[in-house]
Amino acid sequence: MDYLLSDEQKMIQELARKIAEEKIRPVAAKYDQTEEYPWEIIKQLAAADLFGLFIPEEYGGMCTSVLNLCIATEELSRACGGIAVCYAASALGTFPIVLFGNDEQKRKYLPDLAQGKKIAAFAITEPEAGSDASAIKTTAKKSGDHYILNGLKHFITNGGDADIYTVVVMTDKTKGARGASSFIVEKGTPGFTFGKKEDKLGIRASSTRELVFTDCKIPKENLLSKEGMGFIVTMKTFDISRPGVAAQALGIAQGALDLAVKYAKERQQFGKSISSFQGIQWMLADMASHVEAARALVYATARMVDAGKTNVAKESAMAKLFASDVAMKVTTDALQIFGGYGYMKDYPIEKYMRDAKITQIYEGTNQIQRNIIALQLIKEAIR
Repeated sequence: MDYLLSDEQKMIQELARKIAEEKIRPVAAKYDQTEEYPWEIIKQLAAADLFGLFIPEEYGGMCTSVLNLCIATEELSRACGGIAVCYAASALGTFPIVLFGNDEQKRKYLPDLAQGKKIAAFAITEPEAGSDASAIKTTAKKSGDHYILNGLKHFITNGGDADIYTVVVMTDKTKGARGASSFIVEKGTPGFTFGKKEDKLGIRASSTRELVFTDCKIPKENLLSKEGMGFIVTMKTFDISRPGVAAQALGIAQGALDLAVKYAKERQQFGKSISSFQGIQWMLADMASHVEAARALVYATARMVDAGKTNVAKESAMAKLFASDVAMKVTTDALQIFGGYGYMKDYPIEKYMRDAKITQIYEGTNQIQRNIIALQLIKEAIR
């Protein structure tokens, strides 16, 4: 479909696709096997100015456009969801600074992030605080001109490799969710170390680690917004970052569909290509229709965000929910079309299915997305 992209957006799409095909696809299997962080690819993305897509011009970026970010993420994910999330996760870690940072914080951190000299990560998840983010136990206590952080974060994408972390902790446990606050923490700060690196099913090129805070002393100037705003920072960040997860899922689905169509045309059974069988044709038709529907929803939601709509929680949740469910369905069907060969690591399609699964889980499980959607519908009906 024609989504009436601007000339600039078409250029971003073409550039990201070129990097994906020429630089990422040839090494995707290697990074999946070694779990090595793809620094060489990150450098190429930085050289192409793709890290500037989600940062305002006055701080060294190109603009703050969620649609532009989605376009780039989708194209990169068509070649490798794991490498693409290294890029997208930096956007997630950057958005709190873009949305809630003061001018001094933005001038200090955003220029290096825009140039890809440094990458970011976002940290809220803990062993006992996944979907129930209000259960976080990591604390920050005021001590003169500093805060002292203690606790553990886990399942943090870009953990250990990122330079800048936006971290949600409790500054007043007695207030529940309203006692959470957000801070910027730099790698190398005394008392800030890294724990276990996770051995994952998919997106293995990206690093997922524990963050350990042991009497970690950070200046009060690193507080984002003000005390008690931690969950507002988190929810507003997710509202504009979830279309990016949806774009990752979309790219994975499109990449799997591309491989399935190609294989169906090449694979011979009963003296003809399996693409001539109605059963395969119907599978491909359903896969393509679902991918296009997901793209329409993702792009429309991203455009809403870019237009300045203030309440996009429902639409962002819908985009993330639908696109990730599509990714899981399409990659599973694509593997089925490959048959026994699809189950073998000699063929790339099994990796797409492994990479797709996490999109139904992180940045809020799809069950949580359904809760968000339903609650927004009920609120709208009451007005």
